[in-house]
Amino acid sequence: MELQEDFSKSLSSPLFKVVREVVSDLELDAYVIGGFVRDHLLGRGQKKDIDIVALGSGIELAQAVQKKLKGAKPVQVFKTYGTAMIQWKEMDIEFVGARKESYSESSRNPEVVPGTLEDDQNRRDFTINALAVSLNKNDFGKLLDPFNGISDLKTKILKTPLDPDITYSDDPLRMLRAIRFASQLDFKIEEDSLAAISKNAARIEIISKERIVDEITKILATEKPSKGFVLLEKTGLLNHILPELIALKGVEEVEGQRHKDNFYHTLEVVDNLCPHSDDIWLRWAALFHDIGKAPTKKFKPPTGWTFHNHEFVGAKMIYKIFKRLKMPLNDKMKYVQKLVFMSSRPIIIAEDHVSDAAVRRLVFDAGPYIDDLITLCEADITTKNPKRFERYHNNFKIVREKIIAVEEKDHLRNFQPPVSGEAIMRFFGLKPSKEIGVIKEAIKEAILEGEIPNEFEAAFERMKEEGKKLGLKPYEKTL
Repeated sequence: MELQEDFSKSLSSPLFKVVREVVSDLELDAYVIGGFVRDHLLGRGQKKDIDIVALGSGIELAQAVQKKLKGAKPVQVFKTYGTAMIQWKEMDIEFVGARKESYSESSRNPEVVPGTLEDDQNRRDFTINALAVSLNKNDFGKLLDPFNGISDLKTKILKTPLDPDITYSDDPLRMLRAIRFASQLDFKIEEDSLAAISKNAARIEIISKERIVDEITKILATEKPSKGFVLLEKTGLLNHILPELIALKGVEEVEGQRHKDNFYHTLEVVDNLCPHSDDIWLRWAALFHDIGKAPTKKFKPPTGWTFHNHEFVGAKMIYKIFKRLKMPLNDKMKYVQKLVFMSSRPIIIAEDHVSDAAVRRLVFDAGPYIDDLITLCEADITTKNPKRFERYHNNFKIVREKIIAVEEKDHLRNFQPPVSGEAIMRFFGLKPSKEIGVIKEAIKEAILEGEIPNEFEAAFERMKEEGKKLGLKPYEKTL
Protein backbone atom coordinates (compact mmCIF):
# COMPACT_ATOMS: atom_id res chain seq x y z
CA MET A 1 0.00 0.00 0.00
CA GLU A 2 1.36 3.41 -1.00
CA LEU A 3 1.02 6.00 1.77
CA GLN A 4 0.81 9.79 1.48
CA GLU A 5 3.69 10.74 3.77
CA ASP A 6 3.91 14.40 2.70
CA PHE A 7 1.91 16.46 5.22
CA SER A 8 2.56 19.89 3.70
CA LYS A 9 -0.87 20.18 2.08
CA SER A 10 -2.82 18.88 5.10
CA LEU A 11 -0.98 21.21 7.46
CA SER A 12 -1.43 24.29 5.26
CA SER A 13 -4.79 25.23 6.79
CA PRO A 14 -5.05 28.35 9.01
CA LEU A 15 -5.65 26.08 12.02
CA PHE A 16 -2.18 24.53 11.99
CA LYS A 17 -0.49 27.82 11.14
CA VAL A 18 -2.13 29.42 14.20
CA VAL A 19 -1.17 26.46 16.42
CA ARG A 20 2.45 26.75 15.25
CA GLU A 21 2.51 30.47 16.15
CA VAL A 22 0.82 29.95 19.53
CA VAL A 23 3.04 27.06 20.68
CA SER A 24 6.04 29.20 19.82
CA ASP A 25 4.64 32.12 21.86
CA LEU A 26 3.82 29.83 24.81
CA GLU A 27 7.18 28.06 24.53
CA LEU A 28 5.72 24.58 24.55
CA ASP A 29 5.58 21.72 22.05
CA ALA A 30 2.46 20.37 20.35
CA TYR A 31 1.64 17.55 17.94
CA VAL A 32 -1.35 16.45 15.90
CA ILE A 33 -1.89 12.79 16.67
CA GLY A 34 -4.16 9.83 15.97
CA GLY A 35 -6.91 9.64 13.36
CA PHE A 36 -5.99 12.80 11.45
CA VAL A 37 -2.47 11.48 10.82
CA ARG A 38 -3.64 7.93 10.07
CA ASP A 39 -6.32 9.01 7.60
CA HIS A 40 -3.97 11.43 5.81
CA LEU A 41 -1.45 8.62 5.31
CA LEU A 42 -4.19 6.34 3.98
CA GLY A 43 -5.55 9.06 1.69
CA ARG A 44 -8.98 8.89 3.29
CA GLY A 45 -9.69 12.62 2.99
CA GLN A 46 -10.06 15.42 5.53
CA LYS A 47 -10.99 14.20 9.00
CA LYS A 48 -13.37 16.39 11.00
CA ASP A 49 -12.09 15.28 14.42
CA ILE A 50 -8.57 16.50 15.15
CA ASP A 51 -6.58 15.64 18.29
CA ILE A 52 -3.72 17.90 19.34
CA VAL A 53 -1.49 16.91 22.25
CA ALA A 54 0.60 19.52 24.06
CA LEU A 55 3.62 19.09 26.30
CA GLY A 56 2.00 21.35 28.85
CA SER A 57 -1.55 22.58 29.37
CA GLY A 58 -3.92 21.56 26.59
CA ILE A 59 -6.57 23.90 28.01
CA GLU A 60 -4.20 26.90 27.94
CA LEU A 61 -3.21 26.05 24.36
CA ALA A 62 -6.85 25.78 23.26
CA GLN A 63 -7.72 29.14 24.78
CA ALA A 64 -4.79 30.85 23.08
CA VAL A 65 -5.54 29.23 19.71
CA GLN A 66 -9.23 30.20 19.90
CA LYS A 67 -8.34 33.88 20.33
CA LYS A 68 -6.24 33.88 17.15
CA LEU A 69 -8.26 31.47 14.98
CA LYS A 70 -10.78 33.47 12.94
CA GLY A 71 -14.30 32.00 13.16
CA ALA A 72 -13.52 29.64 16.05
CA LYS A 73 -16.35 29.12 18.54
CA PRO A 74 -15.78 29.57 22.30
CA VAL A 75 -13.62 26.96 23.99
CA GLN A 76 -15.36 24.07 25.75
CA VAL A 77 -13.31 23.06 28.78
CA PHE A 78 -13.47 19.60 30.40
CA LYS A 79 -11.46 20.11 33.58
CA THR A 80 -11.97 16.55 34.85
CA TYR A 81 -10.05 15.20 31.87
CA GLY A 82 -7.74 18.17 31.38
CA THR A 83 -9.00 18.65 27.84
CA ALA A 84 -10.57 21.45 25.81
CA MET A 85 -12.38 21.59 22.49
CA ILE A 86 -12.78 24.20 19.77
CA GLN A 87 -15.31 24.01 16.96
CA TRP A 88 -14.10 25.59 13.74
CA LYS A 89 -15.45 25.20 10.20
CA GLU A 90 -17.44 22.03 11.06
CA MET A 91 -14.36 20.57 12.73
CA ASP A 92 -13.96 19.48 16.35
CA ILE A 93 -10.41 20.17 17.53
CA GLU A 94 -9.54 18.61 20.89
CA PHE A 95 -6.53 19.77 22.88
CA VAL A 96 -5.03 17.69 25.66
CA GLY A 97 -1.87 17.81 27.70
CA ALA A 98 0.46 14.81 27.20
CA ARG A 99 -0.34 12.35 29.93
CA LYS A 100 0.44 9.05 31.55
CA GLU A 101 -2.37 6.74 32.62
CA SER A 102 -2.95 3.96 35.16
CA TYR A 103 -6.12 1.89 35.45
CA SER A 104 -8.12 0.10 38.14
CA GLU A 105 -9.80 -3.23 37.45
CA SER A 106 -13.36 -1.94 37.87
CA SER A 107 -13.27 1.06 35.53
CA ARG A 108 -12.01 2.15 32.13
CA ASN A 109 -11.52 5.69 33.48
CA PRO A 110 -7.80 6.01 34.28
CA GLU A 111 -5.83 7.91 36.86
CA VAL A 112 -4.04 10.59 34.85
CA VAL A 113 -0.78 12.42 35.50
CA PRO A 114 1.21 14.72 33.18
CA GLY A 115 3.64 12.88 30.94
CA THR A 116 5.91 13.04 27.93
CA LEU A 117 4.94 12.64 24.28
CA GLU A 118 6.24 9.07 24.53
CA ASP A 119 3.95 8.43 27.53
CA ASP A 120 1.03 9.78 25.52
CA GLN A 121 1.83 7.60 22.53
CA ASN A 122 2.18 4.55 24.80
CA ARG A 123 -1.40 4.98 26.01
CA ARG A 124 -2.83 4.94 22.45
CA ASP A 125 -4.93 1.96 21.43
CA PHE A 126 -3.13 0.97 18.20
CA THR A 127 0.23 1.63 16.58
CA ILE A 128 -1.52 3.29 13.64
CA ASN A 129 -3.19 5.73 16.06
CA ALA A 130 0.07 6.54 17.89
CA LEU A 131 1.49 8.32 14.84
CA ALA A 132 2.12 12.01 15.50
CA VAL A 133 3.18 15.02 13.42
CA SER A 134 5.05 17.97 14.88
CA LEU A 135 3.38 21.40 14.92
CA ASN A 136 6.54 23.08 16.22
CA LYS A 137 8.50 25.67 14.23
CA ASN A 138 11.82 23.83 14.34
CA ASP A 139 10.50 20.55 12.85
CA PHE A 140 6.97 21.44 11.61
CA GLY A 141 5.45 18.52 9.68
CA LYS A 142 7.89 15.87 10.93
CA LEU A 143 6.32 12.43 11.43
CA LEU A 144 7.01 10.63 14.73
CA ASP A 145 6.44 6.88 14.57
CA PRO A 146 7.70 5.15 17.75
CA PHE A 147 5.89 1.82 17.18
CA ASN A 148 6.41 1.32 13.45
CA GLY A 149 2.82 2.28 12.70
CA ILE A 150 3.78 3.11 9.10
CA SER A 151 4.71 -0.51 8.53
CA ASP A 152 1.41 -1.66 10.07
CA LEU A 153 -0.51 0.70 7.79
CA LYS A 154 1.28 -0.72 4.76
CA THR A 155 0.60 -4.33 5.78
CA LYS A 156 -2.94 -3.46 7.00
CA ILE A 157 -2.36 -4.84 10.49
CA LEU A 158 -3.98 -3.68 13.75
CA LYS A 159 -1.57 -3.99 16.64
CA THR A 160 -1.41 -2.43 20.12
CA PRO A 161 1.67 -0.35 21.07
CA LEU A 162 2.13 -2.28 24.33
CA ASP A 163 1.07 -5.72 25.61
CA PRO A 164 -2.43 -6.30 24.10
CA ASP A 165 -3.59 -8.17 27.21
CA ILE A 166 -2.92 -5.08 29.35
CA THR A 167 -4.22 -2.67 26.68
CA TYR A 168 -7.60 -4.42 26.40
CA SER A 169 -7.96 -5.20 30.09
CA ASP A 170 -7.25 -1.56 30.99
CA ASP A 171 -9.83 -0.18 28.56
CA PRO A 172 -12.13 -2.89 27.18
CA LEU A 173 -13.75 -0.44 24.74
CA ARG A 174 -10.55 -0.80 22.72
CA MET A 175 -11.63 -4.35 21.84
CA LEU A 176 -14.67 -3.00 20.02
CA ARG A 177 -12.58 -0.25 18.47
CA ALA A 178 -10.16 -2.88 17.13
CA ILE A 179 -12.99 -4.73 15.43
CA ARG A 180 -14.54 -1.49 14.17
CA PHE A 181 -11.24 -0.35 12.64
CA ALA A 182 -10.70 -3.79 11.11
CA SER A 183 -14.13 -3.41 9.48
CA GLN A 184 -13.79 0.23 8.42
CA LEU A 185 -10.25 -0.01 7.07
CA ASP A 186 -10.36 -3.66 5.94
CA PHE A 187 -7.39 -4.42 8.23
CA LYS A 188 -6.46 -7.65 9.97
CA ILE A 189 -6.15 -7.82 13.77
CA GLU A 190 -2.77 -9.27 14.75
CA GLU A 191 -3.05 -12.81 16.20
CA ASP A 192 -1.76 -11.95 19.70
CA SER A 193 -4.15 -9.01 19.80
CA LEU A 194 -7.08 -11.18 18.67
CA ALA A 195 -6.27 -13.76 21.35
CA ALA A 196 -6.13 -11.00 23.99
CA ILE A 197 -9.58 -9.77 22.92
CA SER A 198 -10.99 -13.30 23.37
CA LYS A 199 -9.31 -13.58 26.77
CA ASN A 200 -10.71 -10.25 27.98
CA ALA A 201 -14.14 -10.44 26.29
CA ALA A 202 -16.02 -10.52 29.61
CA ARG A 203 -14.42 -7.18 30.56
CA ILE A 204 -16.75 -5.49 28.06
CA GLU A 205 -19.39 -5.67 30.82
CA ILE A 206 -17.82 -2.63 32.56
CA ILE A 207 -18.33 -0.43 29.47
CA SER A 208 -21.46 1.73 29.27
CA LYS A 209 -24.16 0.45 26.94
CA GLU A 210 -24.15 3.76 25.08
CA ARG A 211 -20.46 3.43 24.17
CA ILE A 212 -20.97 -0.19 23.10
CA VAL A 213 -23.92 0.69 20.85
CA ASP A 214 -21.94 3.55 19.33
CA GLU A 215 -19.21 1.12 18.23
CA ILE A 216 -21.68 -1.51 17.00
CA THR A 217 -23.46 1.20 15.00
CA LYS A 218 -20.17 2.21 13.40
CA ILE A 219 -19.54 -1.43 12.45
CA LEU A 220 -23.04 -1.59 10.94
CA ALA A 221 -22.26 1.56 8.96
CA THR A 222 -19.28 -0.04 7.16
CA GLU A 223 -19.43 -1.33 3.59
CA LYS A 224 -19.40 -4.97 4.73
CA PRO A 225 -20.58 -5.26 8.36
CA SER A 226 -20.33 -9.08 8.35
CA LYS A 227 -16.55 -8.81 8.79
CA GLY A 228 -17.01 -7.03 12.11
CA PHE A 229 -19.80 -9.30 13.35
CA VAL A 230 -17.83 -12.45 12.52
CA LEU A 231 -14.98 -11.05 14.64
CA LEU A 232 -17.42 -10.14 17.43
CA GLU A 233 -18.67 -13.73 17.41
CA LYS A 234 -15.21 -15.29 17.08
CA THR A 235 -13.82 -13.36 20.07
CA GLY A 236 -16.85 -14.01 22.30
CA LEU A 237 -17.79 -10.32 22.54
CA LEU A 238 -21.14 -10.83 20.83
CA ASN A 239 -22.22 -13.18 23.64
CA HIS A 240 -22.02 -10.24 26.03
CA ILE A 241 -23.67 -7.71 23.72
CA LEU A 242 -26.29 -9.46 21.56
CA PRO A 243 -26.78 -13.06 22.72
CA GLU A 244 -29.98 -13.08 20.63
CA LEU A 245 -27.79 -13.21 17.51
CA ILE A 246 -25.57 -15.96 18.92
CA ALA A 247 -28.74 -18.03 19.53
CA LEU A 248 -29.25 -18.10 15.75
CA LYS A 249 -25.89 -19.79 15.18
CA GLY A 250 -25.60 -23.42 14.19
CA VAL A 251 -27.38 -26.03 12.09
CA GLU A 252 -29.45 -28.93 13.43
CA GLU A 253 -30.38 -32.09 11.55
CA VAL A 254 -33.30 -34.36 12.41
CA GLU A 255 -34.48 -37.25 10.24
CA GLY A 256 -32.19 -36.05 7.47
CA GLN A 257 -33.70 -32.54 7.42
CA ARG A 258 -31.55 -29.51 8.15
CA HIS A 259 -32.21 -25.79 8.46
CA LYS A 260 -29.82 -23.04 7.39
CA ASP A 261 -27.50 -21.29 9.83
CA ASN A 262 -29.58 -18.22 10.57
CA PHE A 263 -26.66 -16.31 12.10
CA TYR A 264 -24.61 -16.33 8.91
CA HIS A 265 -27.77 -15.86 6.85
CA THR A 266 -28.48 -12.69 8.85
CA LEU A 267 -25.00 -11.32 8.18
CA GLU A 268 -25.41 -12.04 4.48
CA VAL A 269 -28.72 -10.12 4.48
CA VAL A 270 -27.06 -7.11 6.15
CA ASP A 271 -24.24 -7.17 3.59
CA ASN A 272 -26.75 -7.48 0.73
CA LEU A 273 -28.63 -4.45 2.02
CA CYS A 274 -25.64 -2.13 2.39
CA PRO A 275 -25.09 -1.24 -1.30
CA HIS A 276 -28.75 -0.20 -1.52
CA SER A 277 -29.15 1.86 1.67
CA ASP A 278 -26.98 3.65 4.21
CA ASP A 279 -29.95 4.17 6.56
CA ILE A 280 -28.49 2.90 9.83
CA TRP A 281 -31.90 1.99 11.30
CA LEU A 282 -32.74 -0.10 8.25
CA ARG A 283 -29.43 -1.89 8.81
CA TRP A 284 -30.39 -2.50 12.47
CA ALA A 285 -33.69 -3.95 11.20
CA ALA A 286 -31.80 -6.26 8.84
CA LEU A 287 -29.57 -7.39 11.73
CA PHE A 288 -32.64 -8.24 13.83
CA HIS A 289 -35.05 -9.46 11.14
CA ASP A 290 -34.69 -13.15 12.10
CA ILE A 291 -33.99 -12.98 15.86
CA GLY A 292 -37.39 -14.58 16.54
CA LYS A 293 -36.28 -17.78 14.81
CA ALA A 294 -34.25 -19.12 17.75
CA PRO A 295 -37.12 -19.14 20.29
CA THR A 296 -39.67 -20.41 17.72
CA LYS A 297 -37.61 -23.19 16.11
CA LYS A 298 -39.37 -26.58 16.13
CA PHE A 299 -39.15 -29.81 14.20
CA LYS A 300 -42.55 -31.09 13.06
CA PRO A 301 -42.69 -34.25 10.95
CA PRO A 302 -43.35 -34.49 8.07
CA THR A 303 -43.08 -30.72 7.50
CA GLY A 304 -39.58 -30.42 8.95
CA TRP A 305 -38.17 -27.35 10.64
CA THR A 306 -40.60 -24.54 11.34
CA PHE A 307 -40.23 -21.03 12.78
CA HIS A 308 -43.92 -20.28 13.26
CA ASN A 309 -44.72 -16.66 14.12
CA HIS A 310 -41.02 -15.75 14.34
CA GLU A 311 -41.70 -12.25 12.98
CA PHE A 312 -44.16 -11.49 15.79
CA VAL A 313 -41.84 -12.93 18.45
CA GLY A 314 -38.85 -11.06 16.97
CA ALA A 315 -40.72 -7.75 16.96
CA LYS A 316 -41.54 -8.21 20.66
CA MET A 317 -37.87 -8.91 21.40
CA ILE A 318 -36.82 -5.55 19.92
CA TYR A 319 -38.15 -3.54 22.88
CA LYS A 320 -36.20 -5.65 25.38
CA ILE A 321 -33.00 -5.36 23.36
CA PHE A 322 -33.32 -1.61 22.89
CA LYS A 323 -34.07 -1.12 26.59
CA ARG A 324 -31.18 -3.31 27.71
CA LEU A 325 -28.72 -1.53 25.42
CA LYS A 326 -30.15 1.91 26.28
CA MET A 327 -31.04 2.55 22.68
CA PRO A 328 -33.81 5.08 21.90
CA LEU A 329 -37.28 3.80 22.82
CA ASN A 330 -38.92 6.11 20.30
CA ASP A 331 -39.97 6.13 16.65
CA LYS A 332 -36.61 4.57 15.68
CA MET A 333 -37.40 1.51 17.79
CA LYS A 334 -40.94 1.36 16.39
CA TYR A 335 -39.52 1.54 12.87
CA VAL A 336 -37.25 -1.46 13.55
CA GLN A 337 -40.11 -3.35 15.22
CA LYS A 338 -42.40 -2.73 12.25
CA LEU A 339 -39.89 -3.94 9.69
CA VAL A 340 -39.07 -7.06 11.73
CA PHE A 341 -42.78 -7.79 12.17
CA MET A 342 -43.49 -7.41 8.45
CA SER A 343 -40.24 -8.89 7.15
CA SER A 344 -41.90 -11.97 5.57
CA ARG A 345 -45.00 -10.32 4.14
CA PRO A 346 -43.59 -9.17 0.78
CA ILE A 347 -41.79 -12.51 0.32
CA ILE A 348 -45.09 -14.40 0.61
CA ILE A 349 -46.68 -12.07 -1.94
CA ALA A 350 -43.72 -12.36 -4.30
CA GLU A 351 -43.87 -16.17 -4.22
CA ASP A 352 -47.55 -16.29 -5.19
CA HIS A 353 -49.62 -14.55 -7.82
CA VAL A 354 -49.41 -10.86 -6.95
CA SER A 355 -52.98 -9.67 -6.48
CA ASP A 356 -53.86 -5.98 -6.26
CA ALA A 357 -55.69 -6.61 -2.97
CA ALA A 358 -52.57 -8.18 -1.40
CA VAL A 359 -50.45 -5.24 -2.52
CA ARG A 360 -53.01 -2.74 -1.17
CA ARG A 361 -52.93 -4.44 2.23
CA LEU A 362 -49.13 -4.48 2.20
CA VAL A 363 -48.95 -0.75 1.41
CA PHE A 364 -51.62 0.03 3.99
CA ASP A 365 -49.91 -1.97 6.76
CA ALA A 366 -46.36 -0.80 5.96
CA GLY A 367 -47.35 2.84 5.47
CA PRO A 368 -44.34 5.13 4.98
CA TYR A 369 -41.96 2.18 5.48
CA ILE A 370 -43.03 0.26 2.35
CA ASP A 371 -39.95 1.11 0.27
CA ASP A 372 -37.56 0.16 3.08
CA LEU A 373 -39.49 -3.06 3.68
CA ILE A 374 -39.16 -4.15 0.06
CA THR A 375 -35.45 -3.24 0.07
CA LEU A 376 -34.99 -5.41 3.19
CA CYS A 377 -36.86 -8.31 1.63
CA GLU A 378 -34.82 -8.15 -1.56
CA ALA A 379 -31.67 -8.32 0.59
CA ASP A 380 -33.19 -11.38 2.28
CA ILE A 381 -32.88 -13.39 -0.94
CA THR A 382 -29.76 -15.44 -0.20
CA THR A 383 -30.49 -18.57 -2.21
CA LYS A 384 -27.49 -19.91 -4.11
CA ASN A 385 -29.76 -21.38 -6.82
CA PRO A 386 -29.39 -18.94 -9.78
CA LYS A 387 -32.84 -19.67 -11.23
CA ARG A 388 -34.62 -19.18 -7.88
CA PHE A 389 -32.56 -16.05 -7.19
CA GLU A 390 -33.59 -14.55 -10.53
CA ARG A 391 -37.23 -15.58 -10.11
CA TYR A 392 -37.51 -14.01 -6.65
CA HIS A 393 -35.94 -10.75 -7.80
CA ASN A 394 -38.18 -10.63 -10.87
CA ASN A 395 -41.21 -11.18 -8.64
CA PHE A 396 -40.14 -8.30 -6.42
CA LYS A 397 -39.89 -6.09 -9.49
CA ILE A 398 -43.53 -6.93 -10.18
CA VAL A 399 -44.42 -6.14 -6.55
CA ARG A 400 -42.65 -2.76 -6.79
CA GLU A 401 -44.47 -1.93 -10.04
CA LYS A 402 -47.83 -2.86 -8.48
CA ILE A 403 -47.05 -0.75 -5.41
CA ILE A 404 -46.47 2.28 -7.65
CA ALA A 405 -49.74 1.62 -9.53
CA VAL A 406 -51.75 1.12 -6.32
CA GLU A 407 -50.21 4.23 -4.76
CA GLU A 408 -51.10 6.39 -7.74
CA LYS A 409 -54.68 5.14 -7.68
CA ASP A 410 -55.52 4.62 -4.01
CA HIS A 411 -53.03 6.75 -2.00
CA LEU A 412 -52.75 4.24 0.83
CA ARG A 413 -49.27 4.99 2.16
CA ASN A 414 -50.54 7.49 4.72
CA PHE A 415 -54.11 6.24 4.76
CA GLN A 416 -56.80 8.38 6.36
CA PRO A 417 -60.42 7.16 6.20
CA PRO A 418 -62.31 9.10 3.48
CA VAL A 419 -65.29 9.29 5.85
CA SER A 420 -64.47 10.36 9.40
CA GLY A 421 -66.04 9.05 12.59
CA GLU A 422 -67.59 12.48 13.12
CA ALA A 423 -69.30 12.33 9.70
CA ILE A 424 -70.72 8.89 10.51
CA MET A 425 -72.05 10.14 13.87
CA ARG A 426 -73.65 13.19 12.24
CA PHE A 427 -75.33 11.18 9.46
CA PHE A 428 -76.78 8.53 11.75
CA GLY A 429 -77.24 10.73 14.83
CA LEU A 430 -74.94 8.54 16.90
CA LYS A 431 -72.88 9.11 20.00
CA PRO A 432 -69.45 7.41 20.20
CA SER A 433 -70.16 3.68 19.86
CA LYS A 434 -68.83 0.40 18.45
CA GLU A 435 -71.03 0.80 15.34
CA ILE A 436 -68.81 3.67 14.15
CA GLY A 437 -65.74 1.42 14.32
CA VAL A 438 -67.58 -1.36 12.47
CA ILE A 439 -68.55 1.01 9.63
CA LYS A 440 -65.06 2.50 9.36
CA GLU A 441 -63.52 -0.98 9.26
CA ALA A 442 -65.96 -2.08 6.54
CA ILE A 443 -65.07 0.99 4.43
CA LYS A 444 -61.35 0.31 4.90
CA GLU A 445 -61.79 -3.35 3.91
CA ALA A 446 -63.79 -2.37 0.82
CA ILE A 447 -60.99 -0.03 -0.27
CA LEU A 448 -58.26 -2.61 0.35
CA GLU A 449 -60.18 -5.28 -1.56
CA GLY A 450 -60.65 -2.90 -4.46
CA GLU A 451 -64.44 -2.90 -4.17
CA ILE A 452 -64.51 0.90 -3.97
CA PRO A 453 -61.90 3.60 -4.73
CA ASN A 454 -60.26 5.52 -1.88
CA GLU A 455 -62.57 8.51 -2.43
CA PHE A 456 -65.14 10.32 -0.31
CA GLU A 457 -68.21 9.80 -2.52
CA ALA A 458 -67.75 6.04 -2.89
CA ALA A 459 -66.88 5.66 0.80
CA PHE A 460 -69.94 7.73 1.81
CA GLU A 461 -72.23 5.44 -0.19
CA ARG A 462 -70.62 2.37 1.39
CA MET A 463 -71.13 4.01 4.81
CA LYS A 464 -74.89 4.19 4.12
CA GLU A 465 -74.97 0.53 3.08
CA GLU A 466 -73.06 -0.62 6.15
CA GLY A 467 -75.24 1.48 8.43
CA LYS A 468 -78.35 -0.10 6.91
CA LYS A 469 -76.92 -3.59 7.64
CA LEU A 470 -76.58 -2.53 11.28
CA GLY A 471 -80.17 -1.27 11.38
CA LEU A 472 -79.17 2.38 11.49
CA LYS A 473 -81.22 5.09 9.88
CA PRO A 474 -80.22 8.57 8.74
CA TYR A 475 -80.70 11.16 11.45
CA GLU A 476 -83.76 13.34 10.59
CA LYS A 477 -81.90 16.67 10.84
CA THR A 478 -79.51 15.60 8.06
CA LEU A 479 -82.34 14.91 5.58
